[in-house]
Amino acid sequence: MSVSHLVCSHAAPTAAAPNRRTVLLGAAGLLALSAGERAAAATPAAGASSVLPPMAPVPGGIARLSLGPSATRPLAFVTATDGSAVPVLVLGDAIEWTALVGIPLAAVPGEARVEVHAAHAAPSTLRYTVAPKRYAEQQLKVAPRTVDLSPEDLARFERERAHQQQVMAIFSEPLPDLNRLRMRVPTPGRRSSSFGLRRVFNGQARSPHSGMDIAAPTGTPVVAPLPGRVIDTGDYFFNGQTVWLDHGGGLLSMVCHLSAIRVKLGDALEAGEPVGAVGATGRVTGPHLHWGVMLNRTMVDPALFLAA
Repeated sequence: MSVSHLVCSHAAPTAAAPNRRTVLLGAAGLLALSAGERAAAATPAAGASSVLPPMAPVPGGIARLSLGPSATRPLAFVTATDGSAVPVLVLGDAIEWTALVGIPLAAVPGEARVEVHAAHAAPSTLRYTVAPKRYAEQQLKVAPRTVDLSPEDLARFERERAHQQQVMAIFSEPLPDLNRLRMRVPTPGRRSSSFGLRRVFNGQARSPHSGMDIAAPTGTPVVAPLPGRVIDTGDYFFNGQTVWLDHGGGLLSMVCHLSAIRVKLGDALEAGEPVGAVGATGRVTGPHLHWGVMLNRTMVDPALFLAA
């Protein structure tokens, strides 16, 4: 692996300066699900199984939970570390509804839960099990200046991180099309770093890699992986020139280190439409694309959305 991918840090993706932000928070009413309709981690209907991401209830993966039949779409929520309720993407139809729950890389294996609301019943709790997964680890010796931030750089990073939390809270409608959840890789090239890789710089462990790195020359076109709307753009300290796309229902994607951005806030894109070009902006030393995918404010493995 080249150094260009060794000093790239994406454990907590940074975002644009405050004057570049937009927040599209979708409103949702509370519904309820009867106890008889709960089915923890049940397999969705056969038609949905072929288009939904695979069941991967591990840190950094996706729990695919059956919510059973209901005339109206149930709502589901997970609890954030600050105690707030975070909405979960629920797709399907009256015969079968499925919750797609993004599991944080920092999740502790064991029991997890979502709260479910559907029509004409009290809220209920749906439990599932997070299985352990060991990701690769890489020990690296690098110049201290490549991993230690100056006070000025640290202050900038903190500002960008605060803004990023607003971007990640976006939950908009319409929801993504159940039949169009398979993503396309945003740029051609070799996968140079996979999701979940934990790097140890000079004996100090860093947070796991929260996306997929794709090695490609500067200027290689970058396209939208799914239909979506541009919700944030900017030039960030770690991520360089970056675009965030909202695909609906808390499903977001980001592409980083671009040499050029060819969209603007509010643009509606179809899958495959141009977003920008591969570059080496931000905290890197060579060109590549960092691609991240988020569900319910949680970075998950983009490979789960690719065709098998």
